[in-house]
Amino acid sequence: GKHALDMSRQLARREGIFCGTSAGATFSGALRVAESAPAGSTILCMLPDTGERYLSTALFDDIAVEMNEEELQISRSTPGYRFDAPSPPARSGAAQGTQPEATPSEDAKRFVDEVVSDPDQPVVMFALEWCEFCWAIRRLFKELGVPYRSIDLDSVRYQEEDWGGRIRTALRARVGSNTIPQIFIGGEHLGGATDTFEACKTGDLHRRFGQVGIEAGNLGDKDPFELLPNWLHAR
Repeated sequence: GKHALDMSRQLARREGIFCGTSAGATFSGALRVAESAPAGSTILCMLPDTGERYLSTALFDDIAVEMNEEELQISRSTPGYRFDAPSPPARSGAAQGTQPEATPSEDAKRFVDEVVSDPDQPVVMFALEWCEFCWAIRRLFKELGVPYRSIDLDSVRYQEEDWGGRIRTALRARVGSNTIPQIFIGGEHLGGATDTFEACKTGDLHRRFGQVGIEAGNLGDKDPFELLPNWLHAR
């Protein structure tokens, strides 16, 4: 029991995992298994609960009710989001110091031009690895059997010197939108995820594929919008 409580606290302090006492016990057991496990073993430990349900238990006995000075200093570190002082009134227009629209760099504009005009890879998607709308387009192209090039702007490949961010600035200047994904076929801009699904429904998407020599499959009776994340579907 004592070790379980200590592990729950250590997980919060050292790993940022806010779990409860049973999760601490599970982790404690995993550490015991690790002590005698063969070198190179992989141990799966599932932490099934969260710490906010244990605020009135022994898990938080060493946490004072009132904030200490260190915690107060942290709470004051972001002036616009302090709970002990009113937020400054919102300012509008130029008073907010609105940043001017970023100017795309020449190398980023050149990169976008070269990518979208590549005859060997006529279908291009500017995407983010974590974006659910991008995942939906990937599923669509997979079901249609369409080869494409994905420029994943948040991937490691594009992180150095904010290369992905600079490409996105050039893309925004070209298409007039900051949303992701953005799809190009044969050098022509099609649009984002919903634009692509709508084009699939009307037949325009297959027409564009045909113009660049791609024979795409079909979805049968499936509505392409069903490929969107479930939380966007009509209830």
